[in-house]
Amino acid sequence: MTEQGSGISRREFLSRLTLLGSLAACYPAASLASARSSAPPSPAWLNKDPWKTLAEVQQHMFPAARETPGASDIQATVYLRNTIENPAADGEDREFVFNGVGWLNELTQDQYQQSFATLDEQQRETVLRKIEQSQAGRNWLSLLLTYLLEALLADPVYGGNPDGIGWRWLEHQPGYPTPPEDKSWYKLAAPVHYQRKA
Repeated sequence: MTEQGSGISRREFLSRLTLLGSLAACYPAASLASARSSAPPSPAWLNKDPWKTLAEVQQHMFPAARETPGASDIQATVYLRNTIENPAADGEDREFVFNGVGWLNELTQDQYQQSFATLDEQQRETVLRKIEQSQAGRNWLSLLLTYLLEALLADPVYGGNPDGIGWRWLEHQPGYPTPPEDKSWYKLAAPVHYQRKA
């Protein structure tokens, strides 16, 4: 999604990104097809709101193509959930993300008598274009896009970018060593609770 008058849509942005040669080379179609066929089944929580709606919004913002991974390929919603549902997370981000799902579904109920997840692609585009007309709507979409791009680029230990699918698409060489699961930022940043001695 883009601000009004900016002159470039997200789809055009992604198209331009794929033309940047070494910065965004096409992912080999056979490799991407293999990654999709071997992907683990979606977790049960992903079929319930707010996560279902968030997954559909992210997929609309970052759609998949034959040689381009989309939001579901990079497990953007898994990354989002892991990031905002932990003790070290920004509580304001979590509240804003969840409130946005409520606003979005209220709007789609008013306009189409359906939830966002049941709309077709054109209806979704219309609704998202409508909410981006407000400052709160733009901020909400921008925050979701930020988390989505983090999922594309972050180490797989955080739940997104499985097997480095985003890195391979972008031909990015990650730093070494990669963090083990017990040294992820939110586990290291979690508050320490001290027991008072008797």
